[in-house]
Amino acid sequence: MARQVKRAFKYRFYPTDEQAAELSRTFGCVRLVYNKALAERTRAWESERRRVSYGQCSAVLTAWKKTPELGFLNEVSSVPLQQALRHLQAAFTGFFAGRANYPRFKARKKSRASAEYTASAFRWRDGELTLAKMAEPLAIVWSRPLPDGAQPSTVTISRDAAGRWFCSILCTDTITRLDPVEAAVGVDAGITSLVTLSTGDKITNPRHERRDRERLTKAQKDLARKANGSANRDKARTRVARIHARIADRRRDFLHELSTRLVHENQVVVIEDLNIAGMVRNHRLARAISDAAWHQLRTMLEYKTDWYGRELVVVDRWYPSTKTCSRCGATREGMPLDVREWECEVCGARHDRDVNAARNIVAAGLAVSACGAGVRPQRDSSRMGQSAMKQETQPATVGTPRL
Repeated sequence: MARQVKRAFKYRFYPTDEQAAELSRTFGCVRLVYNKALAERTRAWESERRRVSYGQCSAVLTAWKKTPELGFLNEVSSVPLQQALRHLQAAFTGFFAGRANYPRFKARKKSRASAEYTASAFRWRDGELTLAKMAEPLAIVWSRPLPDGAQPSTVTISRDAAGRWFCSILCTDTITRLDPVEAAVGVDAGITSLVTLSTGDKITNPRHERRDRERLTKAQKDLARKANGSANRDKARTRVARIHARIADRRRDFLHELSTRLVHENQVVVIEDLNIAGMVRNHRLARAISDAAWHQLRTMLEYKTDWYGRELVVVDRWYPSTKTCSRCGATREGMPLDVREWECEVCGARHDRDVNAARNIVAAGLAVSACGAGVRPQRDSSRMGQSAMKQETQPATVGTPRL
C-alpha cells in the first residue's frame, strides 16, 4: 500500500557571486519585514489592545515599500517577504493556542538566514531551478534524485553559520508502506549506550561532540582572542561553526540509520516521554544529554512510523521502568544512577538496569497499543516487602503527546 506525502528534499548548492549577493539582500529584507511586523503587532496590542491580522500586515508592507526609507524592499522578490508575514501569523496562531511562546525578534547573527519561495517565484524546468530576480539557475549538487515527475511547490533557501548554502525543495512523494511484522521493541535512552533495546541489544553512543571537543575548544579559544567586529573574528567564528556543523551532520546521519533500522524491523516501537528540558539542568550531564539528541531521534521515529505504517507508542514519563522488576512487577524504592545491575528482593531475578527498563517500556507500550489504558506499576510500601499492581489514571500516550 502506498500513500502520498509532502516531503522536503534538501540539497547543497554553490551560488555565483551575483546570486549570493541577491540572496543575502533577500535574507536581510525578510528579517527586517518580520521584525517590523512583529513590532507593529506588539505595539498595536500594548497600546490599543488591537490584534493585527495577516491581511493588515500585508497592506502595511505595501505602504512600507512606497516610503523612501524602505524603498529598497522593492529590489528583492516580494514572495519571500509575504512568506515572512505568513510565518509570523503562524507564530501568533501557535502562541494564542497555547502551543508556543510569544514570537521573538530575529537577530542578525543568531537567527537562521532563510527565504521561502512559492511556485510563482521560481522556475523549475528540465531539472534546473531558477529563482525570481536571477538570470541563471542554481548550481545544485543533486546528492539524490527527486521523485519521478516531481513538481516543487515551495523552495526554501538557507545559509548556515558555517557559510554553506542549502536548497530545500518541497514536493509530493509516494511512500510505500512496509509489510506488517510481529516484532515490537522497547527503547530506553541512555548516555553510555545511546539506546538499549528490549531485545538486549545496546547501541553504543558515538559521542560525536566528544570526538571533536579538542578541535572545538581550540577554535573557541581562538575566537575569544579576536577583537569584536574584526574580520579575523568573523573568520574564527566561521571555523567554530564548521566544527559544529560537522558534529551535527554526523549525529543526524547516525540517528537516521538507527531510526530507519528500528522502524523497518518492528511493527511497534515504544519510547519514553523524557523531560529533556529538565534533564539538561543537571550541569554534569547537560553536554552529554544534548549530544545524545534524544528529541531528534524521537522526531525521526514519529514521521517514519507514520510514513511506513508502523506504530509509535510514547510511555508516560513517570512510569517507573527502571525500578520495576520486569519478571514479577515489584518496584524498588529508589535507584541511584551508579547502580547498573540490581537484584529483585521479591523474586530474586538479576537485572541489567537498562535492559530491564527497555523490557518494562515495551510491556507498557503493548498494553497501551492493545487496549489504550495506561499501565504504571508501583509497589505499596509494607513491612513484608510485598508488591501490589495498580492501574493509574495517568495514561501512557500514543504518538505525539499533547502540549
